Amino acid sequence: MYKVNEVFETIQGEGSFTGAASIFIRLQGCPVGCSWCDTKHTWPVSAQMQQPLGDIIIKTAETEHWAAVSAAQLVTLFSQQGYQAKHVVITGGEPCMYDLTPLCELLYSKGYSTQIETSGTYEIKAPEQTWVTVSPKVNMAGGYKVLQSALDRANEIKHPVAMEKHIDELLQLLQQTDCAGKLIYLQPISQQRRATELAIAMCKKYNWRLSVQVHKYLGIS
Repeated sequence: MYKVNEVFETIQGEGSFTGAASIFIRLQGCPVGCSWCDTKHTWPVSAQMQQPLGDIIIKTAETEHWAAVSAAQLVTLFSQQGYQAKHVVITGGEPCMYDLTPLCELLYSKGYSTQIETSGTYEIKAPEQTWVTVSPKVNMAGGYKVLQSALDRANEIKHPVAMEKHIDELLQLLQQTDCAGKLIYLQPISQQRRATELAIAMCKKYNWRLSVQVHKYLGIS
C-alpha cells in the first residue's frame, strides 16, 4: 500500500519531460527538510490524517491528508478519472521511502511509462526502465546524505540552485559520479531572478541544461 497525498493529470513542467502530458502520484512522507520545499504538507505522516481515496481525489487545497492505496487501485483510478496521459510521475514527499517496483511494473504492463522524482537520500527501488530524476538535496535539516547509488542510478540530475555554493555542491557530487549518458539540469529555486541568472550562466559554462518549472509560469498544478 502506498500513502497517497494526491493524484492528478497535468503537464510535466521540469527536466527532460517538460511539456509531456503526465499523471502525477504524490506520496506522503519526507524527512529530508528542504527549507525551500513547496510541498511541505507532504512531510508528516499522521494516522489521524488518513482518508478514503475518494476524499483525496476531490480535495481542493494542499493538506496533510493521505490515503492508503494499492498499485491496482491507482491504475483503476486512472481509468475512472478518464486520464489520457501515458506518462506517470511518482513524486512526493520522498517517493523512494517506498518500494516502487510493484507499482511501476504494473504500470508498464498497462502501457504507461514511469518517472521518479527523488532527493537521492533513499535507495531507489524501481525497474531498470523507470526514468529516475535525482534532485540532490545536500546539507538539509534532516541530516540525510545523498547516496552514491542514487546518483549512479539517475537518468537526469536536476539540481536546485540559488547561490554559488549550490554549484560547488553539484560539482563535488559530479566528481564522484560517472555522468556518461546523464542529463544535468540546473533549476532556479522559486524562480528568483538572481538564481535564474546564475543558472543560465552556469549552464553556459558547463554545457548543462536549464529547468525553469514551466508549470509555475503557466499557473497550473
